Amino acid sequence: MDRLIKTAFFSLIIYFLTFNTWANTDAVYGPKAFDIENEWTAIVAAYEPEIAAIEHAFSQTEDATITSTVAFKGVTYQLGNYKGEPVVIFATGVSVANAAMTVQMAIDYFPIERVVMMGIAGAVNPEFRPGDIAVPERWYYHDESVYVNPQKHSANDYILPDYYQQQLDSYAARRKTDPHTPDYQNFGFIHPNEVSVIKQGWQYRKKIPYFSATPELVALSHKALAKIPPITLPSGKEIKVEIGGNGVTGSVFLDNADYRLWLHQVFNAQVTEMESAAVGQVCFVNNIDWVVIRSVSDLAGGQKGKNEENVFDAIASGTGTKLMMGLLDEIVKMQRSNP
Repeated sequence: MDRLIKTAFFSLIIYFLTFNTWANTDAVYGPKAFDIENEWTAIVAAYEPEIAAIEHAFSQTEDATITSTVAFKGVTYQLGNYKGEPVVIFATGVSVANAAMTVQMAIDYFPIERVVMMGIAGAVNPEFRPGDIAVPERWYYHDESVYVNPQKHSANDYILPDYYQQQLDSYAARRKTDPHTPDYQNFGFIHPNEVSVIKQGWQYRKKIPYFSATPELVALSHKALAKIPPITLPSGKEIKVEIGGNGVTGSVFLDNADYRLWLHQVFNAQVTEMESAAVGQVCFVNNIDWVVIRSVSDLAGGQKGKNEENVFDAIASGTGTKLMMGLLDEIVKMQRSNP
């Protein structure tokens, strides 16, 4: 009898502990919920030359300071202030997976309201030259795709899976109401597709053709460009700045003239790089404002001979940072006018 009583007693304890754990799941698990009024601006780049340009600009700017540094899971986050507004600066690491991981970590760890990314890119727009800047309104994944076999007796025709043909039909139908949906064409055996996305409140994943930068931050980029001095190269040549249009992201360092032309035809892209669409996707899912500034470091295969991205990455990071600092000024003004 005593054994039965003890067994029942311990079973009851386990039941209450289990019930209490599940009843308070929201409090025990999940990201932090920050209860502060003045949320932060995340200033983000992919790798060292870009971060070095941002740090140099901060060191040359009054009321721009780094106050402390913390590291989580190998990622370093610099905490500071820009003219009284709190900021966190960090490098995502190169490529889609790193960008998605580190930005989501930052949103989970810090009270971030908006993300401003700055970095280099390859030019798809044939009018761009190294040092020129693009601030796209939309970012697409260019290598979310289906690789297929050719038809047996026709090298230019391909055997498409049924599911993919159905998706292509749905994309064509959507394009009638959304002109920013690409007019998808294949690049040889590579057939472009769209990423499936889920977020809070959705019952199922949806195909998303692109992620749109926050219109308010795009508008502030226009204001910044109108107010800052002309941006020039070390030679003194004034650069071209294009705000609007499209950018493309993929886990590919692009150095191929034919594929570059295909990106321009299918996506009407200004620039190509390896992180921005992932940053946009994470911000979209988390309802975080965002915008990306990209400065041209190379021609993505459009050049004659060897790609010289390594020659221009520091110069391009410098031109992009000048626009970024002007944008931060406009963000500060916006914050102070909307307390």
